[in-house]
Amino acid sequence: MKKEYNVIGLMSGTSLDGLDLAYCKISDIDGVYEYTIAETKSVDYTPEMKNNLKNAIHLSALNLLELNNTYGTWLGIQTKKFIDENNLNVDFIASHGHTTHHQPKKGITYQIGSGQHIANACNQTVINDYRTNDVSLGGQGAPLVPIGDMLFFKEYDFCLNLGGISNISFQKGENRIAYDIGLANMILNYIAQKIDIPYDKNGELGRSGKLNLKLLEKLNALEFYKLPYPKSIGYEWFLNEVIPIVDKTADTVPNLLHTAVIHICQQITIQIKQNTVNKKATLLITGGGALNTFLIEILKKELQNIATIVVPSKTVIEFKEALIFALMGVLKFQNKTNVLSSVTGAKKDSCSGVIFYPQ
Repeated sequence: MKKEYNVIGLMSGTSLDGLDLAYCKISDIDGVYEYTIAETKSVDYTPEMKNNLKNAIHLSALNLLELNNTYGTWLGIQTKKFIDENNLNVDFIASHGHTTHHQPKKGITYQIGSGQHIANACNQTVINDYRTNDVSLGGQGAPLVPIGDMLFFKEYDFCLNLGGISNISFQKGENRIAYDIGLANMILNYIAQKIDIPYDKNGELGRSGKLNLKLLEKLNALEFYKLPYPKSIGYEWFLNEVIPIVDKTADTVPNLLHTAVIHICQQITIQIKQNTVNKKATLLITGGGALNTFLIEILKKELQNIATIVVPSKTVIEFKEALIFALMGVLKFQNKTNVLSSVTGAKKDSCSGVIFYPQ
C-alpha cells in the first residue's frame, strides 16, 4: 500500500542565512520511505530581521512572544508566495522554526515561529514545535535530523551536517546515534562579518590565511568537546564560550578563518576515527559548509585513509534539513516515532510536533 504526501518543509538554522523552503513528495511504501525534492526556494533575511533573530536571546519574555508571532506570520506569508509561485498542491507545512534558546539541562528549548500564525497566513495545516516534547522527556531535543538519515540516507556510514553547528549521525548496533560535534559556519560567518561580508565564499579567504596555533589550542580546549554524547549546543554556548576567544585574538581575518577551518576539521576527524570500525567509511556531507571547498579539501586530507567523503547535489546539500522536517511532519501525521531517544537521551522515543489548523 502506497501513501504519498506533498509537504513543504521550512528550515531556519543557527547560521542565520535565511529561510529554506522545500516542496517534497514523500512516499511510504509498506514502511519504506522515499523522497523527491520537487521545488525549492531560499529567502534571505533582511539585515533588520537577521539582527532581530540574532539578538532574540536578549529579549524580554513579552518581546520574545511578540517576535514569535510576527515571525510566524512572516513564515506563513513566504510559504503562501512559494505555493502561489509554483501552483503547489500541499497536504501540510512542516516548520522547524528558528531556535532562539536551547538549554536542555534546564529543560528549555524554544523555536520561534508560531504555528497558528503560519497556518492562518498561508491557509494551510502546519506541524511545528518538534523539540519541546523530547526535552520534557529528559532529552536534548537535538539533533532531530537523524531520523531522516536513518530512513533516507542509510547507505552511508556517517551523515555529517555542517550548518551553524556541526553534527553527526551514524548507526551503532541497533541504535541510531547522533550529537552535535561543535563549531561550523557559526564561527566562520562571525569572523567574516568582521570585515562586513556575510560569509567566506568557497573558503577563499580562509585558504589564503595561516594557522594561529594559540587560537587553535584554545578552541580545541573547549570543555564541550570532552563531554560524552548525547549532547547539543545552541547560540548561547557560542556567545559565552567562543566569541570571547575569537575577539581576544589579535590576528587577520584570513588567519582567523584558516584556523577555524582547521579546528572544525580536526574535531570532526576525532569523531569519525572514534566511531569507525575496521573499514574505510563513507561520509555524506550536507549543509552550507559542504560548499566551502577549502574546508572540504582539509577534511579530505584529515580523513584520507579513514573515510570517503561524498558531497551530494547542491539541492540536497542546501535543503536536506527542510526535507527531513517534512518527513518528521509525515511521521507525526502518521502517529509514528520521529524523535529517537538513542540520539537525544530522552526516556523514550516519541512522536513529536504540534498540529495547527488555519482559522
